[in-house]
Amino acid sequence: MIMVIQCAASKIPDAGHLVSNSGKQVVFVADPQSAPAKVGIEYARPDDPSGNGLTWREILQQYNSDNVRGNPLGLTPAYKLYNNEVYRRLVDRFAAEKVFILSAGWGIIRSDFLTPYYDITFSPEARGANSYKRRPASDLYRDFPFPEDAQEDIVFFGGKDYLKLFIALTGMASGRRTVYHNSKIAPSMPGCVFERFQTKAKTNWHYLCANAYLNGEQQEAWHSKTAATDNRD
Repeated sequence: MIMVIQCAASKIPDAGHLVSNSGKQVVFVADPQSAPAKVGIEYARPDDPSGNGLTWREILQQYNSDNVRGNPLGLTPAYKLYNNEVYRRLVDRFAAEKVFILSAGWGIIRSDFLTPYYDITFSPEARGANSYKRRPASDLYRDFPFPEDAQEDIVFFGGKDYLKLFIALTGMASGRRTVYHNSKIAPSMPGCVFERFQTKAKTNWHYLCANAYLNGEQQEAWHSKTAATDNRD
C-alpha cells in the first residue's frame, strides 16, 4: 500500500534553499514577477533556467542523485518540511519509500526526497496579495511523476484542488487508487474509487482523514461498507 498526501503551506522555519549563481537563496513561487522583493532572496519557478544550463528542477533532481557530496545546502526530506505531524506519522507507519507527497511545486515526490523551501499552491485562498503563490492550471510544469514501477494500491489524502494533478501523475499506476473526499457528492474521475470522509471541517480536512486512517477508523468503515454490500449480493 502506498500513501499519497498533498503538500502544505506551513513549513518549518529553518528549511534549506537552493542557491543562485549570485549567492542568493532561491524561493520557488508560481509568479516570480509578482512576489515581494526581499534582500538576499531570488524568486523562480521550478522549471525556470538556473543559469547553469539546467532548470532548477533538474538541479534539484541532480542534487538528490548525488550521494557523494551529501547535503551541503541542508535541504529537508519532504516529510519533515511541513509543520503538520501527520507526515511523520505516515512515514513512521508505512516507511519513507511507501509515502509520497503531492507537491504543487514539484509533482509527486517520495517522502525522503530532499526538498527546498517553496511557496506554491493550488488553493483558491491564495488570492489578492498572495496571488504569486497560486499555480494556474494553464501553466506548464514538468512535474515529477509517480514511479512507473510501483505496483501497489494507492490511497490519496488531499483536497479537490489537488485531485486533477493526482489523477494525471498516477495515470500509469497499475494498483487501485482510493481517493478520500469530504463532499456529499463524490467527484467524477475515471480510474479511482472514492470514499467519503465525513467531517464539518472545511479546510485541511485531509489531515483529519489521514490521522483517522492511521488510527484504523477509515479502514474499519471501508471494510464495514464492503461487507454490507457483499451481504446484499
